Amino acid sequence: MELQEIRRIVELMNEHGLTLFDITKKDFHLKLKKGTDVDDLRGLLASLPAATGTAPAAAAAAPAQAAAAAPAAEGSEITSPMVGTFYRKPAPDAPDFVEVGSTVSIGQTICIIEAMKVMNEIKAEKSGTICACVAEEGAPVQFGDVLFRIK
Repeated sequence: MELQEIRRIVELMNEHGLTLFDITKKDFHLKLKKGTDVDDLRGLLASLPAATGTAPAAAAAAPAQAAAAAPAAEGSEITSPMVGTFYRKPAPDAPDFVEVGSTVSIGQTICIIEAMKVMNEIKAEKSGTICACVAEEGAPVQFGDVLFRIK
């Protein structure tokens, strides 16, 4: 792969707000990461020993109390299967595919994710009622980002 191609990939990552690019060809592998790698941080935090003593324990207790004070997320998550731009409706003047309170069935289109000028319909993998729309209209989403909550 030539330097020009790598520069173009970096430009596209910046243009679309991507934080990870990974490509493998026959005898070539390129992985570009930008910003903080949340998965690496989670792994690092999980590998740390439990806090002993009063000061670290108090510091560890504060985030735990904040997390307990936050309301628990209702329902299960519907996550993004790809990187792209999230759209709740098929066209700017059309109604949303689903709203909070909508009942959906397996295979029903719930949103669109645009990736590289291709509109990919995202279908419900389980039936239930939409209890929250987490992603914002027209916002970039990453693989695994929560789009909706369903119960």
